[in-house]
Amino acid sequence: MAKLELRHLNKTYSPKVIPVKDLSLDVDNDEFLTLLGPSGCGKSTTLRMIAGLEQPTRGDIVIGDKKVTYAAPGDRNIAMVFQSYALYPHMTVYDNLASGLKLRKMHSEEIRRRIAEVSGFLGLDSLMERKPGQLSGGQRQRVALGRALVRQPEVFLLDEPLSNLDALLREQVRAELKQIFESLHTPVVYVTHDQTEAMTLSSKVAVLNDGYLQQLDPPRRIYTHPANRFVAGFIGSPQMNLLDLNCDRGAAVLGDYRIPLPTGATPPARITLGIRPEHVELANSDVNGDTQTVQGKVILMENLGMSNLVSIRIRGAENVTLRALIPSDRAWREEMITLALPSEHIHWFDVETGERLFSEPLQIPTAHPQTQQLDIRST
Repeated sequence: MAKLELRHLNKTYSPKVIPVKDLSLDVDNDEFLTLLGPSGCGKSTTLRMIAGLEQPTRGDIVIGDKKVTYAAPGDRNIAMVFQSYALYPHMTVYDNLASGLKLRKMHSEEIRRRIAEVSGFLGLDSLMERKPGQLSGGQRQRVALGRALVRQPEVFLLDEPLSNLDALLREQVRAELKQIFESLHTPVVYVTHDQTEAMTLSSKVAVLNDGYLQQLDPPRRIYTHPANRFVAGFIGSPQMNLLDLNCDRGAAVLGDYRIPLPTGATPPARITLGIRPEHVELANSDVNGDTQTVQGKVILMENLGMSNLVSIRIRGAENVTLRALIPSDRAWREEMITLALPSEHIHWFDVETGERLFSEPLQIPTAHPQTQQLDIRST
């Protein structure tokens, strides 16, 4: 099986339009890599360069031990699943699956064998005589995936393949994709702007922004240990609280409260505090010494079903709002609410550069033993 390598990849259309800037990463066998980021971050351009549909301005693309930077798409032994499915509307499902193999002049017996294997795997046996117009969105997506699988490529490329599906079908097909690719031993590069897809499908996630690689890590680590403010704010729903605060004598000042900085830290004049809404808790008598409590006024409550997203104006900070996810079965009558900010869930970032500060190992609280297995050690 092949390994995919991108070495200092750059794509420049003009001095002001550079969608990919010095991108380097590897995708090993058995790895499912997702390129994740907002629109215009360079993820689709990167995928098109891997496929040979775009040529890089600089850098190299290596599949296995073969440099394919300027090779034609047909010479790369890759398979791509497009957002639009790209099925031939006048062909049956069988002919769509066979089309790529026929172009390679493969023997008819081998074509039938591969299609039979893939169609059974994807549940397409009863659809072989239908045309794309007679299929549902999920069925068409499986045909597009089957056409890629029958080729037995060295690398799979998927360009937002679920974006045309409704929410319920997207969840179903996402689970099917995960099962399919876990059974293969081929590098997969998947492009999406949907972080749920990235977090559930991937073994590694590459977060891109403005053409640069922001972080390359397993999904769990990206969530628990974001490399910078952009990653912290982009990953997670609801979005992480990111508060720009003044520093004073080893603490960040949040309204009437002082949030201690890590021991021995030399803070700048201002710092960004980050904490996810799901890590902000209702304070109780069991709060330990490493947990800061703050009080504020409830200004908004949004019912999300299993939980309420509550916005709180912190006492003494007129322009600072903290959001917390509170279980929907927890209720309070007071307008004021006291919250706990566990120190192990607080992230610190440089206000100017956005880079992570104080990268000492995080400590997991013993009150939540299910999280002790997470590897969130600092690099």
